[in-house]
Amino acid sequence: MLDDLKMIHERDAQDALGIAEKAWQQLQYEFDVQQGPVDAENIVYAGMGGSALAAQMSLTWPGYDRPFEIVRNYDIPAYVSSKTFFVASSYSGNTEETLSATLQAAEKGAQIAVIASGGKLADLAKEKGYPLATLPAGLQPRHAVFYNFRVLIVLLQKAGLLTKDEAELAKAAEFLKGKVQAWLPTVPTKDNQAKQIAQECIGKSVVVYGGPKMYPAAYKWKISFNENAKQIAWVNQFPEFNHNEFLGWTKQPVNKPYTVIDLRSNLEHERVQKRFEVTEKLLSGMRPAPIIVQGEGESILEQLLLTILLGDFVTLYTALLNGINPTPVDLIEKFKKVLAD
Repeated sequence: MLDDLKMIHERDAQDALGIAEKAWQQLQYEFDVQQGPVDAENIVYAGMGGSALAAQMSLTWPGYDRPFEIVRNYDIPAYVSSKTFFVASSYSGNTEETLSATLQAAEKGAQIAVIASGGKLADLAKEKGYPLATLPAGLQPRHAVFYNFRVLIVLLQKAGLLTKDEAELAKAAEFLKGKVQAWLPTVPTKDNQAKQIAQECIGKSVVVYGGPKMYPAAYKWKISFNENAKQIAWVNQFPEFNHNEFLGWTKQPVNKPYTVIDLRSNLEHERVQKRFEVTEKLLSGMRPAPIIVQGEGESILEQLLLTILLGDFVTLYTALLNGINPTPVDLIEKFKKVLAD
């Protein structure tokens, strides 16, 4: 079925697969951000869903030399002060949790910068004179994660809070450009890793695992299964998994209705790598054998970004196998309207 290009074109009406193919270009987008140096002891990033994911990714690369906290909530940490660099991120600009957190940060005198494509958050930035990074509009937030990731790096560099060279990001973009060709719709299933994994996920709940460095990719797979494929998925992280959830797999029946996916990297801590191997051995016969996705690339940045993109293709193909258009999120939109009443 996934080799039927006519079916793919009909079901993928908004060309989500085409967006995934060109996602590497988002890492090269030139943002005009009027951000100057700041004096900050800590960084707080407010965002939800896909908007929060860019910050999660940045914990793997480039990492930080001062406290960095992600707020997925209406309220901010009590320590936020004039010594806090506060980044408010909402693709639509209307995320109510992020707006609430931003107003609280303003009351605390935090140094605020905004990432949005428009909406109330962008209006607030213009009114108050906060630095504003404007995201290209017209996409679903989960499809604009690389835009968000790049502009966060740009913001923090201009603020004097990062010293990483952007050349590594540009190199990673070129790496992705070549690699995604293997997952395109024109590549038959027998040669297409993304299509093969999608076929293993139909009709099952998906559980995705990653180590600390690959966890952002695992979380993005979870988001994409939920929003692209409209299919339930869960996520967890090693080594925490071995301290509790590990035992949850030992209960009968053996034939559990799950697909297990391990996102592994040779750049994780050596003990984390061993945990994956020992876990697979000890749980053999107690859970479905995991689909192992081994990170490819010379750097952790390349491995992280490529694994995220593979998840996008897998979940888009899963949506097509489910007989649905992967782009709309009608129930989320309905929820927002009902919540606003």
